[in-house]
Amino acid sequence: MTKNRSQKQKKARQAAQANAASRQKRRPQDDQARIFGIHAVASAIANEERELIRLHATTNAQARLVDEIRKIGGNPARLDGLVETANPKDIDLLARDAVHQGAVLIAHPLPPLDISDIFNHQLVVVLDQITDPHNVGAIIRSCVALGAEAIVMTGRHSPEESGVLAKTASGGLDMISMVTVPNLARALDDLADNGFDVIGFDSEESQPFETIISEQDDKRPMALVFGSEGKGLRRLSREKCTALARLDMPGPIKSLNVSNAVAMTLYAVMLKRQGLFTR
Repeated sequence: MTKNRSQKQKKARQAAQANAASRQKRRPQDDQARIFGIHAVASAIANEERELIRLHATTNAQARLVDEIRKIGGNPARLDGLVETANPKDIDLLARDAVHQGAVLIAHPLPPLDISDIFNHQLVVVLDQITDPHNVGAIIRSCVALGAEAIVMTGRHSPEESGVLAKTASGGLDMISMVTVPNLARALDDLADNGFDVIGFDSEESQPFETIISEQDDKRPMALVFGSEGKGLRRLSREKCTALARLDMPGPIKSLNVSNAVAMTLYAVMLKRQGLFTR
C-alpha cells in the first residue's frame, strides 16, 4: 500500500467519524424522532434500515397504513407488536397539534451515512445551509420523485430529522440517501475527485443551466449545489464547484423558492437524460 493511499484512507476514516459525531449532535436528546402522517409513517415502517419504537394510531389509520405499506413494497408485519391504538385527541398531543392523519410513529433517526457511501450515485443534491424544514422536506420529495439518489447537508445550519421534515417530504425521507457532513467544502472536493460534475447555482459569474447541461456528458455523475435563500452559496462552496449555473426566468419575478428551483432543475436533468431536452 502506498503512503498516499494510506493517508487518504486515514483521512476518510477521520471524516466518517466526524460525520457520525456531527449527526449524533443533531439528534434529539432522547435519540428519538416523531414522524406523523400516513405517507411518512408508512415509508418509515417500510424502510428496513429504520429502527422502530412505537406507533400510536387510530383504528382507521392502522388500516390505511397497512394498505400504504403494501403499496410501496414494505412488510406490514413490521407493525406486529408496534401499535398502540389511540384516539385523535391523544395523537394531537403527541404530534403537537400538527396534521397527523391519525398516526404518530416514534422511531430512532436513520443511521448516519458517509459521503463515500454515495460515490456510486449518478445524481446528488447538495444543500448549503438551508435551514427551513418545510423547504428541505419539499426538496426531498422532489428528489425522490425526479430521480436524485442522495441529499448532502451540513451538520450545522440544517434541520434535524423531525416530524415536520418527514411529513413535508411525504415519505421521501426514508426513500433517499441522506448524508450529513461536517465540512461541505471538503465534501464537494470529495465528489469532484470521484468523477462528479459539481454544479452550483449562483447568479454571479454563471452560465444558463440549460447551456451547462446541454454540454454535460450523461455518463458522468452530477452534484447540484443550492444555497440558502437570501445568502445563496457561501464563497468557499462556490469556489469548490466545477461550474456555476443560473436559472433564467422569463416572467417579471426572476427568482424561485429554493425547493421550486430544485424541482425545476431536476426535471430539466431528467429530460436531458431521457433525450427529450432541447435548448
